[in-house]
Amino acid sequence: MTTTAPEVTKPAKARRRGGVMGNTGLYVATSVAAVLFLIPFYLIVRNALMTDPEITGEEWKWFPTDIQWGNITEPFDDVTVDFAQSMWNSLVVAVLHTTGILLICSLAGYGLARIPYKHANKVFYTVLATLMVPTAVTFVPSFVLVSSLGWVDTYRGLIIPGLFSGFTCFLFRQYFLGFPKELEEAARVDGLSYWGAYWRVVVPNSLNFFAAIATITFIAGWNAFLWPLVIGQDPSAWTVQVALSSYATNQTVNYHLIFMATAISILPLVLVFLFLQRWLVQGIAQTGIKG
Repeated sequence: MTTTAPEVTKPAKARRRGGVMGNTGLYVATSVAAVLFLIPFYLIVRNALMTDPEITGEEWKWFPTDIQWGNITEPFDDVTVDFAQSMWNSLVVAVLHTTGILLICSLAGYGLARIPYKHANKVFYTVLATLMVPTAVTFVPSFVLVSSLGWVDTYRGLIIPGLFSGFTCFLFRQYFLGFPKELEEAARVDGLSYWGAYWRVVVPNSLNFFAAIATITFIAGWNAFLWPLVIGQDPSAWTVQVALSSYATNQTVNYHLIFMATAISILPLVLVFLFLQRWLVQGIAQTGIKG
């Protein structure tokens, strides 16, 4: 009795061919998206190393004719704006803002997800309701409160009003709802309180999610503009975004200085993103929405 090798059916061939074509199309689309994403960074670096006549000239140039390396130190040599101080102010504000958000919102989310309380759902819905209130509605009352406390031109005024985020609290609650209860129950059997279980069991096993929230919060704190513009009225209290806006005036616009200062200001964000990108992707994947 003779046997013949099984023939590869057309659907299998089609699937294999479609898989290769699909992967090729995916790589092409990803490459195109990456190039489009990098174009603004290319323009920033290119213009930062050019002179103003080259930037505004009619003839397009892909690269500077003569790279102006001296532009790198120009933002720090400008006597009208203390750029180094503004960078330090942004770093302090972003780090403390991120730390406060992680601590306060994670505790609030953990309490709403785990601690039995008959009004927990009402509190949670109240927190969600704050997301529907436009920022413009609370901006003036917040400024009046901060001003009455004497926090204008201080780190307290820049940081404390933003130490709670309803959306971040919502994300933490949804994450903790999916956290394995068995680990916490074992910790409770060993005599740990809710705080002990949170600090010694939940946090060490949730570092990916914490890193993702920290990355997003740090970037938002670093890029904040409107609130620091109003609170930081003295140049010594300016953040880097406010300092950048001061380079464009009604009289003159120093293009290469703006682009160089911008390139320097985004460098910390690039470093943070490159360092935490793996945890950022994993953390976002763990934000499964559960009722």
